Amino acid sequence: MMALAADRRALWWLAGISFVESSFFPIPPDIMLIPMILAQPRRAFLIAAVCTAASVLGGFLGYAIGYWLLEGIGRPVLEFYGQTKNLEAFQAMFREYGWWIIVIKGATPIPYKLITIASGAAHFPLVSFAVASVISRGLRFFLVAALLWKFGPPIRTFVEQRLTLVTTVFVVLLVGGFVAAKVLL
Repeated sequence: MMALAADRRALWWLAGISFVESSFFPIPPDIMLIPMILAQPRRAFLIAAVCTAASVLGGFLGYAIGYWLLEGIGRPVLEFYGQTKNLEAFQAMFREYGWWIIVIKGATPIPYKLITIASGAAHFPLVSFAVASVISRGLRFFLVAALLWKFGPPIRTFVEQRLTLVTTVFVVLLVGGFVAAKVLL
């Protein structure tokens, strides 16, 4: 992956990996995203945009797998992550909190393919899935890009080891703000 990140076609490789990671591939795009941004910080936000767009497009493939190919392809992917026993509970949660599940879990480093396949399996509305995916994946990849662009190599270890904490705190604050606004208004 490091060799691909240094290749002249690195953006295409990143797009490909981001796309397949959203539906079945086990390796997250961060292993290319981070070194690419560190090598070319002036292109950080372009790199994050490519990663986001490809991830969301790949999310549609994951959604289709869950919607139409759950038994043949979706279940084996979910089994690989030990998540088949949680699928029914997840589908029930989707009926009430689907949009928030996609936004919150899609912004964290957990495998996004679990969200995309479960969204399709729950027959979650496709437009809502798309909007939530753009928000969550954009938040995730642009946060990494912004941190690396601003602080460079010294922040790399922090991003790699604590990104889950950072995105979780950010999403909790974001959701808390919406809840507070709803209650207060």
